[in-house]
Amino acid sequence: MGQELVARQVEEQIAARFPVGQRLRVLDAGVGDGFQALRLARAGHHVTGLESDPAPLARVRAVLAGEPDGIRERVRLVEADGRETGVHFLPGSFDVVLCHGVLSDAKDPDALLAGLARVLAPGGLLSLVVRNADAAAMRPGLAGDWNAALAALESPARAGRLDALTTTLAGIGAPLQSWYGVRVFGGAPDGAQVPAQGGPDAARRRELLLAAEDRAGRTDPYRAVAGQLHLCGVRGG
Repeated sequence: MGQELVARQVEEQIAARFPVGQRLRVLDAGVGDGFQALRLARAGHHVTGLESDPAPLARVRAVLAGEPDGIRERVRLVEADGRETGVHFLPGSFDVVLCHGVLSDAKDPDALLAGLARVLAPGGLLSLVVRNADAAAMRPGLAGDWNAALAALESPARAGRLDALTTTLAGIGAPLQSWYGVRVFGGAPDGAQVPAQGGPDAARRRELLLAAEDRAGRTDPYRAVAGQLHLCGVRGG
């Protein structure tokens, strides 16, 4: 569910910032299972997937093998760390840079972001998805794991704080333009999960859940307590 929501949000941002039909140069730093990269390639964009772990890269290659030639030709996979963008790419090489689910575990998140901003063209979109450190106690609290909730409340927030990331994005020349909460309701103990696939009723319930998550992820105060944050910055210059 989270990936689907983020994908729709990325498409919304692209539609708002680029001419209709423009084939964009996209860097997916931390390609993971390839969901976002493949979705954008299927939409006609040229995507470079960056991944330091060879296992996910092998899985993405296996999925790519079943895609039409035109889509396969639009995807390039590079085994490298996100901090190595300067080694592989020239400044301004990409119109869109995705960094989803990577920043929260990065050893030097500020250096990673600076490297990503460097390869982003002027006017380009930087899309970040991070764990929401300011609401870290919400998920375990809703699940009744009080030890984990208390530990999260007592631990100082690290990477994933909205105010700190806003400052960082401004400092690297890609100031925050908009942000969303992701998984506001997902993970709640009342079963607010994506319904299993199969049948029109399941599909309808899934779309209702996605609609509720999308609306809450744009609305205060709900988005502030989401499990993840999706931040969109735009490169100046």
